[in-house]
Amino acid sequence: MKNFSAKNNPRVIIIQKLYGKFYNDDEQLTFPKHRFKKFIKDIVSGTIERNDVIIEELNKNLDDKFNLKKLDKLFQIILRSATYEFLYKPNISINIIIKEYLNASNFFLSNSQTKYLNALLDNVAKKLRSTNA
Repeated sequence: MKNFSAKNNPRVIIIQKLYGKFYNDDEQLTFPKHRFKKFIKDIVSGTIERNDVIIEELNKNLDDKFNLKKLDKLFQIILRSATYEFLYKPNISINIIIKEYLNASNFFLSNSQTKYLNALLDNVAKKLRSTNA
């Protein structure tokens, strides 16, 4: 498996930008030069703009034992941005989205947390893509 640095991984940047925006009122979004700048900007902006729809979908599609508000802030951010991609990027397969977010989560989470995140993403993805197909 290739070792990517955090600064080159677009989903790590997406998670960082969204975390800053949602949990720091003073955060100014800037998008420095990056080969995936357009993609990063699209996902970050789209997730912020459609936050209410995304939260509604997550609350509807997460199992009863998972309450979005009770999940760790980082889990919330990853779920929100991945959900945006599940809903609004149908040309990207579920498996790629999940794999990329799991790779990105390795920069932030322990191995056991990543397995938990994998289960959450898989659960949400299957429900969202089957109802919105």
